[in-house]
Amino acid sequence: MTEPKTHTLDVPGAVLHYDVRQAEASTAPILLMIGSPMDASGFAALAAHFRDRTVVTYDPRGIGRSERTDGAGESTPELHADDLNRLISALGSEPVDIFASSGGAVNGLALVARHPAQVRTLVAHEPPAAQVLPDREQALAAVVDIRRTYDRDGFGPAMVKFFAVTSLRGAIPADFADRPVQSPADFGLPTEDDGSRDDPLFGQNIMTCTHYKHDFDALRRASTRIVVGVGAESEDEMAHRAGVAVAERLGTKAVTFPSHHGGFLGGEFGMQGDPDAFAVTLRELLTS
Repeated sequence: MTEPKTHTLDVPGAVLHYDVRQAEASTAPILLMIGSPMDASGFAALAAHFRDRTVVTYDPRGIGRSERTDGAGESTPELHADDLNRLISALGSEPVDIFASSGGAVNGLALVARHPAQVRTLVAHEPPAAQVLPDREQALAAVVDIRRTYDRDGFGPAMVKFFAVTSLRGAIPADFADRPVQSPADFGLPTEDDGSRDDPLFGQNIMTCTHYKHDFDALRRASTRIVVGVGAESEDEMAHRAGVAVAERLGTKAVTFPSHHGGFLGGEFGMQGDPDAFAVTLRELLTS
């Protein structure tokens, strides 16, 4: 595998930046790794375990290097799926394999529902698909409260509530919005509002991602092999529970990966997973 080479792709409303780690002798499908709101830098540790095949990572629109040109505030899974459709077409080698994390898993599922012929295998790891949860009303209301907190108070207070929801094990309580929260300073987060409202998570993707209604009929009909993954250490957290529910709706069972929601991370963003073991499980799924 060569060092990553960066390319750009003009799409309606944005210029996408993507990186290609080329494995010249490989005959395996391209492995595309996608996240949201995480950019390509989060896959450095995982990509290093797949030097025997070409790996592509990218920054979704409005995130990292991929600047929006349409002036819009929010991105939707449908919009991300259209971007991925154009990116895969530009790579010129279909179908691809996809490893998709978190919001990227939501976007990957949206892509497969629309363009199944482009994807051989999709591994969707812990999609935060709140619509399929048994406590969907409370979960969706909690996300709305996080967004309102961001709009009212800014990044720090919103992130504290985000931590509270994503780390909670079990059903989201109906009184989540009324519960006391810690100070942002306790987490090393800013306590002052800088006035910006374009954060990739809170300003652009959190509402549209979690509220997205997946087309399970289209997904079940798709030629793509869809595998839903969950973390061994994230049991009963919202994204883990959503992953289990998505798999059930597809008529399959979620596959357990080592570590947690970000188990493939090797210290990126200050979050340590178990990328060595995670890569072993991913490789087994892609080659089985």
